Amino acid sequence: MLKRIAITGPESTGKSKLAAWLAGHYQALWVPEYARQYLEKNGPDYTPEDIVAIARGQLANENAATENASRVLFCDTDLLVTKIWCEVVFGFCPEWIEKQFHAHRYDLYLLCYPDIPWEPDPLRENPNDRKELFGLYLKILEENNLPFRIIKELGLVRFKNARTFVEEILNS
Repeated sequence: MLKRIAITGPESTGKSKLAAWLAGHYQALWVPEYARQYLEKNGPDYTPEDIVAIARGQLANENAATENASRVLFCDTDLLVTKIWCEVVFGFCPEWIEKQFHAHRYDLYLLCYPDIPWEPDPLRENPNDRKELFGLYLKILEENNLPFRIIKELGLVRFKNARTFVEEILNS
């Protein structure tokens, strides 16, 4: 049975690098962050409707990847990211994202802690409130009783910590 693992958390916490590392280690597929592709194509200004389009694209890419995935699929970001993004920027979450967040589950959420240096990027917005945002992710994961582990530390130690949690889910 395919295990879906979401790599989630605030901006610039190493989600993309971790997804690629884990996919390489497990010789598995990973779904890149669709928001980056979307914003690079359409520009950095966005509306709630754009975030819904991003969420739809992320989910469509993930569902397409499941057709070729075997043991595990790593997802660089998830609907929790779009939910929090809308709530923080616009003060609400569109109904479609909210419904999909509650309907679409993962076997494990790897929540990346903001203990790595901020990497400036024209598409990133929150260099000074990553710990506050991390708290929002943690709160929602706990409130919804979702299976998650917090990923901390730097470099290969961070990767090893993530692998330990992936092994737990693969061997359960």
